[in-house]
Amino acid sequence: MTDKRLVLTTAGSQEEAQMIAHHLVEGRLAACVNIIPQIASIYRWQGSIEEARESLLVIKTTAAAFEDVRQAIAKLHSYELPECICLAVEDGSPNYLAWVGESVAATGEESSS
Repeated sequence: MTDKRLVLTTAGSQEEAQMIAHHLVEGRLAACVNIIPQIASIYRWQGSIEEARESLLVIKTTAAAFEDVRQAIAKLHSYELPECICLAVEDGSPNYLAWVGESVAATGEESSS
């Protein structure tokens, strides 16, 4: 087990996904954010089955920065209830994991508001 985390969220538009991704990387809350455009999402919301085209964000961060990532997503997101799922990274390329750690501020102290 490492202290690295993958965080998943979706956005309703490519522009919103890019804005969130830039905020996280520029604020040193994430080392990298992959944006996968035009996914089809089918979900239950307020008693109805909904379908939407969204962008999926795959956020590479650390356990120490996760709470700041969660707060940033909640603040920046247009959705009433944005997805924010954190997955532990069991193992990976040592050099890549070190880069993630070096790229993310330990407690988000360098993040922008």
